[in-house]
Amino acid sequence: MKRGLILTIFSFLFFFSSYIHTFAAEPKKDIVEFSKQYIGVPYKWGGTTPKGFDCSGFVTYVYREFGVNLPRTAEEQYKKGKKVEKGKLAVGDLVFFATYKKTASHAGIYIGDNQFIHASSSKGVTVSALDEKYWKNSYLGARRYFDTNDVAQALQIHPLAMQSGFSLLYR
Repeated sequence: MKRGLILTIFSFLFFFSSYIHTFAAEPKKDIVEFSKQYIGVPYKWGGTTPKGFDCSGFVTYVYREFGVNLPRTAEEQYKKGKKVEKGKLAVGDLVFFATYKKTASHAGIYIGDNQFIHASSSKGVTVSALDEKYWKNSYLGARRYFDTNDVAQALQIHPLAMQSGFSLLYR
């Protein structure tokens, strides 16, 4: 009986470890690929669907696909997550801007190479550079909502983890 239980536990751990490796290696890449499919979707104030997004609606929609439930507004999103210095941005981090008030009023997803994807009020979902004058002057900060080095968070954001029932780790 004891031997059977130990064998079952080791089998589960072996199976589970293969998921951990897969989940920890790819979620940020997936977020970039997933978000880019919405380039060109029009801007819509309060929009939260592919029919039209505002900035925080877009970020919320993308992150929800990876199991992360964000607050609805850019201001609330900025208050949560782990603070990230601009020089240490990683793909998938959220970047925030003070565009019309002193606190976060615009959000996007950092996609690497000093670029971010966001729902622009003039262009809809688009990619912009952080060093463009407008964005550089209004940059407020960044937040990290997951880290691929953290197994529990990697599991909770990956869609396969959600389907496999491992999503309880984060909620």
